[in-house]
Amino acid sequence: MMSEICDAMDLNHLLDREATQVSGGELQRFAIAAVCLKKADIYVFDEPSNFLDVRQRLKAAQVIRSLLKHDNYVIVVEHDLSVLDYLSDFVCCLYGKPTAYGVVTLPFSVREGINVFLAGFVPTENLRFRDESLTFKVSDTPQESEGEVKSYARYKYPNMCKKLGDFKLDVMEGEFTDSQIIVMLGENGTGKTTFIRMLAGAFPSEDGVEPEMPEFNVSYKPQGNDSKRECTVRQLLHDRIRDAYTHPQFVSDVMKPLQIEELLDQAVNKLSGGERQRVAITLCLGKPADIYLLDEPSAHLDSEQRITASKVIKRFILHAKKTAFVVEHDFMMATYLADKVIVYEGQPGVKCTAHSPQSLTSGMNLFLSHLNITFRRDPTNFRPRINKLESTKDREQKLAGSYYFLDD
Repeated sequence: MMSEICDAMDLNHLLDREATQVSGGELQRFAIAAVCLKKADIYVFDEPSNFLDVRQRLKAAQVIRSLLKHDNYVIVVEHDLSVLDYLSDFVCCLYGKPTAYGVVTLPFSVREGINVFLAGFVPTENLRFRDESLTFKVSDTPQESEGEVKSYARYKYPNMCKKLGDFKLDVMEGEFTDSQIIVMLGENGTGKTTFIRMLAGAFPSEDGVEPEMPEFNVSYKPQGNDSKRECTVRQLLHDRIRDAYTHPQFVSDVMKPLQIEELLDQAVNKLSGGERQRVAITLCLGKPADIYLLDEPSAHLDSEQRITASKVIKRFILHAKKTAFVVEHDFMMATYLADKVIVYEGQPGVKCTAHSPQSLTSGMNLFLSHLNITFRRDPTNFRPRINKLESTKDREQKLAGSYYFLDD
């Protein structure tokens, strides 16, 4: 069984590596495998998708489900609703006031349970625990007129290449416009963060000749948010984004939805992972820039916070008429955010190519075809749902070449 789990979690090539050289995603896969190898009546997994890319999340889900061959129970806490949908047989929703109290509902079917959570209403108890329902309709923002779209400034970046040790990344030329979000889709190790840093000017050209890049002011939110500063959040915001954090529009559009005001007097080095992430997103959006680069903004956030953060980013980029490049592994968040997508292909850690930006549907189709999975959309709230492998819907969509089915 150990060899089967190591194969499924792609761990064999990591077994002889020094522990200090293992990434967060690799440590997560080892932790999942370690739990699965134990003999138990009840298995509990707390956020197993953290640090994993889309392919690894699905592999982890399949390994966790394989435990059900025995007479036991599996309990999973998960904030990636697509993975939760794919993984679960039943869903319990939790609601309440953080750090004060919580209530657990009776089990629902998977579709009903996730929809109850998104609707913020428990029909069996006639109870509303959230003022507004959460939907994923792609056209959630107002549609611009054709004249407005034509007036957007267009920018181009050239073909680029970067070598980092044994890894090589080729970037195909592309273009983007104002008021646009480009989501990067790829496995870990394919160079998404490298490309973001190339746009930010962090890497010089290999041959010493800089590519003809437009001069952009860039605001970058890195993957990690480990701030060691011994100051309050208020002091940090004052030092980094003094003009923005006191501006009524920024407070209304960004800080209030992300619940930053309740963190203002807390020490930065005492914040939880989710609180640090919300502060990092605020700092990124508060800096005046032409391009906003956000690396995995959903990390450490719960399901509701992910949706809120998506809406904040989408609204800010649209109204400020700026551009954002986002690296995201949560399919629901990626689907909601993306106006265009950049698909990464190749062998992770060895040689990869970043394609030019393309439409959400064609890009998702290309990416999902590599993963051999298909998505449908829930008719109630339009959330993307992963089809069970070899299900009737899965076979139908693959036969039609429609891996990402988008109902307009």
